[in-house]
Amino acid sequence: MKKPVYAVFDVGKTNKKVLVFDEHHHLVDEQQQVCLETVDDDGFPCETLPRLTQWVQQRWQLLRQHPDYALCGVNFTAYGASFVHLGPDGQPVAPLYNYLKPLPADTAAQFYAALGQSAEAFSLATCSPRLGMLNSGLQLYWLKHAKPALYARIHTSLHLPQYLSYLITGEKFSDYTSLGCHTGLWDFAQGRYHDWVRREGIDRKLAPLTTDPVASVVDGVLVGVGLHDSSAAVLPYAAQQATPFLLVSTGTWAVVLNPFNAQPLTPELLRRDGLRFLSPKGVPTLAARVFLGREHDYQVQRIVEHFGVQPDFYHSLLVAWPLAEASGRFVPWCMAGTGPYPERPAAAWDLTGFGTAGEAYQQLMHGLVRLLKTSIDLVRQAEDTIFVDGGFARNPLFLQVLGMHYPAVAIRTLEVPQATALGGVLHLEQGDARKKTSLIFS
Repeated sequence: MKKPVYAVFDVGKTNKKVLVFDEHHHLVDEQQQVCLETVDDDGFPCETLPRLTQWVQQRWQLLRQHPDYALCGVNFTAYGASFVHLGPDGQPVAPLYNYLKPLPADTAAQFYAALGQSAEAFSLATCSPRLGMLNSGLQLYWLKHAKPALYARIHTSLHLPQYLSYLITGEKFSDYTSLGCHTGLWDFAQGRYHDWVRREGIDRKLAPLTTDPVASVVDGVLVGVGLHDSSAAVLPYAAQQATPFLLVSTGTWAVVLNPFNAQPLTPELLRRDGLRFLSPKGVPTLAARVFLGREHDYQVQRIVEHFGVQPDFYHSLLVAWPLAEASGRFVPWCMAGTGPYPERPAAAWDLTGFGTAGEAYQQLMHGLVRLLKTSIDLVRQAEDTIFVDGGFARNPLFLQVLGMHYPAVAIRTLEVPQATALGGVLHLEQGDARKKTSLIFS
């Protein structure tokens, strides 16, 4: 008898995965694909959209034909701030532009000059720090004014998670999690698109907004609308934890999310890389960002080169040293203009005072956690639980040092493999009236 399963396509910038869960939310299969980048029409690196499209469609067919699985549902989680632009025939008419692509200075100046409000007021209204193309709404503005012929060919622009869903269903939707991730499109106070979106006619390029987790049912399989990955990652923890908590979602960026903090974004929070996301139901979630993973990897490489050790040397370090005054010597290189101290310039961290790679790494961990603590405190209220998700959840030194800074707080990691993908399953189940499953975590 075939095993009932749910599948989630989890699309990151580098790695793309299909994860299969059984009815008890246990991970039973995982397939990974690396899609090499191409370049866009300006020569800037970008996602290879045809290859990504082909991979999703092929894996969908394999899942439906799998000899051991009875596919009940499929959902999609993906990185945000990225549009796929479709023509009248439903096919892409433009590259999947990279959110790291620089926004031309003249376009940015024209955009902010036409707003009728200051750049800071706009960022506060849309809960979007000024991030160039990472404010995905500005990508549409750029296309309209810098590439008008291409813009005229666009019938509908879908954020990436919704495009993946569209590949299976043919249905076009927008969702709150994608609109609410620093796009510059959504006015949080008004609960609607910002005035500039309607003034420029951008809203006519956007698909209808839905809160329904299910986009369609295809051959008896529930197909989800898709979710921004950071918002999806919160859902398994919300299902497990009855009392308020914080989630520190770690990767290249560490994003601190507080679903229970309803305070508006203030100028001070904005200045220190605070922002707000939207939940699948459109409820604001206060957050703060710090470039933790990138800084970690950069400094580890410096330690490796300085001491002549293997790149994974720190994996054997299992016990954190107590915080020492010397930890104040750490200075970041990758965080200028970002995080809780955007005004601090990049500086070279001096490694010559350390006797071993392990000693340097201990100090690195203390330095990074001190920076993270500042971001946590920007959004924390009285929550007594901090969940850690992502790569740093598997770093014992990181967890121990974080606990040193919060001795009265429970620092927890759930035994939930692939929390982002599991969030996609839980969200899909909310739209399935046929299924009332108690949440079971291994």
